[in-house]
Amino acid sequence: MKKLTLISILFIALYFANTAMAKQISVIVNANNATNTLTKKQLIDLYMGRYVAFPNNQSAQPLDTLATNELKSIFYKRLVNMPLSRVNAYWSRVRFTGRAKPPLELRDQQVIIAFVENNPNAIGYVYSDALTKPIAQKVKVVMELYE
Repeated sequence: MKKLTLISILFIALYFANTAMAKQISVIVNANNATNTLTKKQLIDLYMGRYVAFPNNQSAQPLDTLATNELKSIFYKRLVNMPLSRVNAYWSRVRFTGRAKPPLELRDQQVIIAFVENNPNAIGYVYSDALTKPIAQKVKVVMELYE
């Protein structure tokens, strides 16, 4: 009986872990930004500090979240296939050399959305379900990242 309970708990934990990982992430920019889509390589270049501008040479301000490491971890895993610890180590090295600045870290998804709404150069990521209809009119989705 104990074995069956343990196996059940394990399956439930795996189910919820997969459900969290399956959440779709939307990469957003201001509705007035000229960029309509980005390739994965362009997004990697922006978030890993290789470029500081959108493809049309408009300055770009990448945003990260502080609120949940889950969102940030999933984003970087899907973007560059690296765990957050490796991304943080990468930024420690790059920051030390002075070659680039890491993305600006904001408190949570709502703050990221508000920042993007008010800054035409901002680019951020949120769970897609955070983009309600009123918000979706003020921002533009340039890429979606799936599992």
